[in-house]
Amino acid sequence: MELHAIKIDKPESANVIVGQSHFIKTVEDLHEALTGAMPGIEFGLAFCEASSPALVRVSGTSEELVRQAQANALALSAGHVFVILLGNAFPINVLNAIKAVPEVCSIFCATANPVEIIVAETGQGRGVIGVIDGMKPQGVESEKDIAERKGLLRRFGYKLA
Repeated sequence: MELHAIKIDKPESANVIVGQSHFIKTVEDLHEALTGAMPGIEFGLAFCEASSPALVRVSGTSEELVRQAQANALALSAGHVFVILLGNAFPINVLNAIKAVPEVCSIFCATANPVEIIVAETGQGRGVIGVIDGMKPQGVESEKDIAERKGLLRRFGYKLA
């Protein structure tokens, strides 16, 4: 078995969601879930089919994000893994809709951070075994950091005053 750290290539302003599903219908169902969760959403979606013909299936509302999602899926080449790049949305806007898609098995990450996907490769193929999301903690938040965190969440409307 070999291990690979595959860096997800994305625009700095984009968010990425990486997960695993189990059926070719995933591409259409995820597309419908994303557009239903947030009208006007910009995204690219790519799904690694795990059985013959073993193609990367793609969809989306932004040609550039579709192209980048496809390139990331090809770099991963892990069975039944999907990559979603979000252009004008945050994962919090769409995660529940994605998780509600019946064929979605798991979500490995949902982040705007730099991310590496740890992939194991055997003679049969490849599979995701973990995620490196962002950087390691640099310390523990101070009272000032707590106040800033709470203020940010309220400015974004995620918490009430």
